[in-house]
Amino acid sequence: MTGLEGGCACSGIRYRLVSEPFDAGYCHCRICQLSSGAPVMAFATVPRGDLHIVRGVPAVRRSSDIGERWFCGECGTPLAMTVTHQPETIDFTIATLDVPRAVVPKFHIWTESRIGWFEIADAYDRHERFRPGTMGPSTAAAAGGAASEDL
Repeated sequence: MTGLEGGCACSGIRYRLVSEPFDAGYCHCRICQLSSGAPVMAFATVPRGDLHIVRGVPAVRRSSDIGERWFCGECGTPLAMTVTHQPETIDFTIATLDVPRAVVPKFHIWTESRIGWFEIADAYDRHERFRPGTMGPSTAAAAGGAASEDL
């Protein structure tokens, strides 16, 4: 599956993944909702150096004290997110892949922020905040990093 490509709605930004995505899931946090205008955003992860921008330059916005969002400055498409407590990885938005069905989300995070009228119809694991065992803001703070309640 390596060599997956994607980009924004106006094609001004294009990217290529050079490794297999992992940790594909749905995020229901309030910042994802506001950044996408949707009740949930689907992300997957690759090592930071394995997402290559091949055309254009994403705009970057600090969305919280621990995270930055990459998006197209022309059309507004949300493309990726980085977090300070996981500097070795980048989370990209699955829907921006040319073939989004190639990466299937398998869990839900931040369900405590789920919009009440949005029903989750699958049987994947649900987590009120981060998944157990993943480094989130609380564990980053305990390790000496930044702390935040939202992404």
